[in-house]
Amino acid sequence: MAEAGFSATLIAPAKLNLSLTVLGKRRDGLHDLVSLVAFADLHDVLSVTLSDTTTDQLTLAGPFAGSLDRDNLVLKAISTFRNAIGPIPPLSITLEKKIPVAAGLGGGSADAAAILRLLARQYGLAAMDPSVQAIAAGLGADIPVCLDSRCRYMRGTGTTLDPEESGFAYHPALLVNPGIAVPTGSVFSALAAEQKIVTAASGRHSLANGIVDGRNDLETPAIAVAPEIGPVLSALSDLPGALGARLSGSGATCFALFDSDMELDKAAEQFRQIYPAYWIHAGTLRNWDKDSLFPKIPMC
Repeated sequence: MAEAGFSATLIAPAKLNLSLTVLGKRRDGLHDLVSLVAFADLHDVLSVTLSDTTTDQLTLAGPFAGSLDRDNLVLKAISTFRNAIGPIPPLSITLEKKIPVAAGLGGGSADAAAILRLLARQYGLAAMDPSVQAIAAGLGADIPVCLDSRCRYMRGTGTTLDPEESGFAYHPALLVNPGIAVPTGSVFSALAAEQKIVTAASGRHSLANGIVDGRNDLETPAIAVAPEIGPVLSALSDLPGALGARLSGSGATCFALFDSDMELDKAAEQFRQIYPAYWIHAGTLRNWDKDSLFPKIPMC
């Protein structure tokens, strides 16, 4: 690890589940699923330097900092990496939290993946190296797919990743959250209660079908837990130019995709007039390249 003068800025992009099929519950209590995942231009920012103390330090900032626990996945990722790979000096991290918390956007997973990318680089490892993926999988189901922030199908409990969808193009997207946190456990409990788990085989879908014609099996149980989601999905579906609307993960963030930036901008303005108090992000989905995830390179 670099010593005096070390600094790094890390980008942690938000994750969207463009589709999500729950295949069944395993004996260990987890669920097998298949999900097409993409990443937004919305992201958290982590600023990392060496700590002037003997322990890792985490400072929280940004519009959603107040919703976070200081003992979060970033610190757990550093500790786990030390135990699994090798020594890391104490770090000081400032996390600027721009991704809503408990929103189906994988913000905590993205932050943990970002710090793992940095630590892997210091040891000459690729972000998707099996040893780094193993650490990520042990920390959380969404972290492995967040390591390189590129569109792909994830399967099982999230640890089985298909090859990236290299043809994934720029997609204008409107993200909306009604300002409520939805616990994932509550949604899966509602799913089990409604017996909506499917047993269909997880065959590979075309990318276009996965985006436009896919489904999210957690949508109905999420609405049962947080009824505010239903009107948001209806309003998004009714926007001119919207290519349908869907819930991301277990929610409560919903999204609609559009063919053009012009249609997106008009739709965002119309939605703001309907729900002026809701959190809205009008942006794009993209495949992030490695250099974009490290806008400031670590320096010795």
